[in-house]
Amino acid sequence: MVVAGGMMLVLTLAMLLVFGDKASAHGYINNPSSRADLCAKGTNKNCGLIIYEPYSLEAAKGFPAAGPADGKIASANGLFSQLDEQSATRWTKVNISPGSTTFNWTLKVPHATASWKYYITKQDWNPNAPLTRASFDLTPFCNVPYKGKPSGSYSDTCNVPARSGYQVILAVWEISDTGNAFYNVIDVNFGGGSGNVDSSAPTAPAGAAASNVAATSATVSWSASTDNVGVTSYRIFNGSTQIGSTTGALSYNLTGLTSNTAYNITVKAVDAAGNVSAASNAVSFTTLNVSGPDTQAPSAPTGLHVMGTSTSTTIPLMWNASTDNVGVTGYQVFNGNTLVATVSGSTLSYNVTGLTANTAYAFTVKAVDAAGNVSAASNVTNVTTPAAPATFPAWNASTAYVGGSKVTHNGVNYEAKWWTQGQTPSATSDVWKVIP
Repeated sequence: MVVAGGMMLVLTLAMLLVFGDKASAHGYINNPSSRADLCAKGTNKNCGLIIYEPYSLEAAKGFPAAGPADGKIASANGLFSQLDEQSATRWTKVNISPGSTTFNWTLKVPHATASWKYYITKQDWNPNAPLTRASFDLTPFCNVPYKGKPSGSYSDTCNVPARSGYQVILAVWEISDTGNAFYNVIDVNFGGGSGNVDSSAPTAPAGAAASNVAATSATVSWSASTDNVGVTSYRIFNGSTQIGSTTGALSYNLTGLTSNTAYNITVKAVDAAGNVSAASNAVSFTTLNVSGPDTQAPSAPTGLHVMGTSTSTTIPLMWNASTDNVGVTGYQVFNGNTLVATVSGSTLSYNVTGLTANTAYAFTVKAVDAAGNVSAASNVTNVTTPAAPATFPAWNASTAYVGGSKVTHNGVNYEAKWWTQGQTPSATSDVWKVIP
């Protein structure tokens, strides 16, 4: 027992040495308690090293265009990988109600701050799959611009949207003078109780059938499922791909289908705890063949805007989908009258690269269908790239660097957080941080 206790002490001291420099510069949500906070308090079990560092969930800013990778959102890119384990019963939930809620951050050291943003999962998200951008409503329900350096404690009072059952709130603290942000997920339960009680899936929907089959659309209907608590939504699949959902309706109008194409549709029921039923009976049909040439152009894309952070050579663009009588097959991205790129019809974003620093650009997007019909242009988005960042001496593996040392590696500038030698700079390094 003495040996075991000594080993535990050595392990603890080693972890404190590894994370000691990071611990002084981060923050976390302690009310309502975040997943990491409940790990540190011992309420969540088998959390790994985050119990010593609930304030160290740091990754690149610019979510959802940038930031942690899908499947690594809870851990802020995987350093504390246990936090990314996801199921309907894995984590303790905090009871919450829609409406006014105050989110309180515990901060270790002041940071110049750009904003505080709060996102929530969609009602019909899958709690038994890894957290991805598709899990969340990517429009923050609370977005608080901020100038200054909060210290000690900081709070935002936000209007939480209505949900039922188990949901996840993602809180993002964006720093203004670095390329990083701090990410916290909060496991919440709407409607009281522990959130872990219901583990019974609904019955499979029955009697699924198709009607009104046309060249690019069809209607699918089914009979209601039953559940020990209550069905909250239905998910519609073509094969293994989810193509739609309802929040209680027993029919769904499929649009944007491809003419003269076979479809195999099933439906699954979901309850408030995120339990998913078995699939309904399969509904197979083939859309009608389009007669005559397609001469109808798609609608113009809307809502073209910059999503995320521009650099001196790159601008990330995003837009809303166009519609077409048959189907959109691609989007053309223009700078003025010059075609920059063409992307697929299912792609609604593009990162323009190879630009010139401190230069004005005017972007538009057009939609294209399979017959080659081109839509009118979207709204114009005018953007000026930032001035080129300063360059620093090239990183050298044999050079010893101290905290505050600045280097350039593969065209990106980095600043050392503490003493290091031989560790390659990268956006995910625990030693180096990107200088925007």
